[in-house]
Amino acid sequence: MPIQIKMPALSPTMEEGTLAKWLVKVGDKVSSGDIMAEIETDKATMEFEAVDEGTVVAIEVAEGTEGVKVGTVIATIAGEDEGDAAPAAAPVAAPAPAPVAAAPAPAPAPVAAPAPVAAAPAGDRVVASPLAKRIAGEKGIDLTQVKGSGPHGRIIKADLDVTAPAAAPVAAAAPAPAAAPVAPPAPVAAAAPFSTDIPHEAVKLSTMRKTIARRLTEAKATVPHYYLTVDISLDKLLKLRAELNSALAGEGVKLSVNDLLIKALGKALMLAPDANVSFAGDNLIRYSRADIAVAVSIPGGLITPIVTGADVKSVSAIQKDMADLAARAKAGKLAPHEYQGGTASLSNLGMFGIKQFEAVINPPQGMIMAVGAGEKRPYVIDDALGIATVMSATGSFDHRAIDGAEGAQLMQAFKTLVEAPLALVA
Repeated sequence: MPIQIKMPALSPTMEEGTLAKWLVKVGDKVSSGDIMAEIETDKATMEFEAVDEGTVVAIEVAEGTEGVKVGTVIATIAGEDEGDAAPAAAPVAAPAPAPVAAAPAPAPAPVAAPAPVAAAPAGDRVVASPLAKRIAGEKGIDLTQVKGSGPHGRIIKADLDVTAPAAAPVAAAAPAPAAAPVAPPAPVAAAAPFSTDIPHEAVKLSTMRKTIARRLTEAKATVPHYYLTVDISLDKLLKLRAELNSALAGEGVKLSVNDLLIKALGKALMLAPDANVSFAGDNLIRYSRADIAVAVSIPGGLITPIVTGADVKSVSAIQKDMADLAARAKAGKLAPHEYQGGTASLSNLGMFGIKQFEAVINPPQGMIMAVGAGEKRPYVIDDALGIATVMSATGSFDHRAIDGAEGAQLMQAFKTLVEAPLALVA
């Protein structure tokens, strides 16, 4: 029976993607777990695995095709029972068998799909791809509780990506405010095409850049931002960092200032819990831990890998997490749950010498902390004017969820932690 391979939803918010590259061709045999294609989502290029065994008999969507809707048939494979002769069988018996084969083909799929899912809890065998089983083992997911969306009810990687994120209620709320503004950008671009006689080059936007443009426009148009800035002395933090790096040298750990700031923001959110929230229509989502999304520049755009539980993780664990997440982000290898969600964000442009800036909130989060460069400035130390290494930090807050006093409490807690950093390792 021919099996239709459809464009998968590789993240909870994915509606379409670019079929970047086919790794198989017509006539190739594939097994469950084999990588068939690379698909570009709004944040990363991800590998798409086969969920059944058979022979590729048709490539329905050419590589490089953009805007392929989720659910679109992109390829067809002949199942194990058809063998290599499957492509030739249809033309030979076209008058009679073809209609017979074509009519039952769609019917068994919906009938058979529920069977494995229903049977899974009762038996020992779970119908899932090898990759899905490995991911489930790593994350502690009970596959008997997951409904498969692959052929014949097979559980695939995308099913785990959809069900795994802890912030599901917030993610569900995000499309609500975004639904209305999504449409306007397209007509505006179509109505006012760009024209100039200045020598130039037109660079086609990637899926990531289009998504960044849309989401930032929505955020500024729908989220009422306000901004709070504090100046923070970094001298004690820099001294502590040097001491910690000396002590951790044997473990191959080298802390950055950013690692310590992630920890400081995580703890500050616990000390000012009214700022660790998201606006969700008729509800205010209050988080019981601090998952910090950290802005990382990658070729073609920006991505925010998430350090989960930054309030309780050691600074060395945060450093290891960030090194791994940043490397895989730049390689386009992050899984959706590693960059979607988070309770707040941190953006650091200090390495570029930027003194102070205001960042755009990343919905459905309620705030983002923007930090600039540490520089020598006049600063009052023990009631006397002196010279200190000072950093400006600006918090952007969603006024629907966080009032000014609550935002100020967070900024005060963040400043206190950075200026008295022993609390970060206590």
